[in-house]
Amino acid sequence: MTPKKVRDLFSRLQAQNPTPKSELDYVNPYTLLVAVVLSAQATDKGVNKATAPLFKKVKTPQAMLKLGLEGLKDYVKSIGLYNAKAANIIELSRLLIERHAGQVPQDREALQALPGVGRKTANVVLNVAFGEPTMAVDTHVFRLANRTGLAKGKTPEDVEAGLLKATPKEFMDHAHHWLILHGRYICTARNPRCQDCIIRDLCGWDEKTG
Repeated sequence: MTPKKVRDLFSRLQAQNPTPKSELDYVNPYTLLVAVVLSAQATDKGVNKATAPLFKKVKTPQAMLKLGLEGLKDYVKSIGLYNAKAANIIELSRLLIERHAGQVPQDREALQALPGVGRKTANVVLNVAFGEPTMAVDTHVFRLANRTGLAKGKTPEDVEAGLLKATPKEFMDHAHHWLILHGRYICTARNPRCQDCIIRDLCGWDEKTG
């Protein structure tokens, strides 16, 4: 995709939704981190349903450790892979207290050293909590970037590098949110809504529908 098309693509997404927000509910960087860890292979809607009562009681790593593993499981048992996720959240809470005075670090390496925190999760936290211009590549962004020709790659890391190189600086603060939302609701895996797509004419996909 040419630089002009890339700029047009983000300009249209920006005009449609000037200030996109994460669809995960949270109250501070710590609860955001917990929500993102829980969201792996789960829907934001399902995570929000589980965390609504949890975050009324737990807003800090200290409170999470007080709740304990079994107590946490009671809140998140509706979420897939909840046993492993709950164990990771308890351990990362302990490490936040031990290594970072109970605060979520604004540092990729430190974040990725926490249990259950991969590159995508770290990127989301750095962008949403701290306003850093990161590019979180989930399944939606990976599909959209490859399908449209915006940034083709065989791995999320390849796509992330391509998006960081292609995306104009002025769009970086919100770029991954626009792409996630467009992939989630328009450029879906099955039956993409090409007829409703505001960037259809910029897209290089040969199998457009509608």
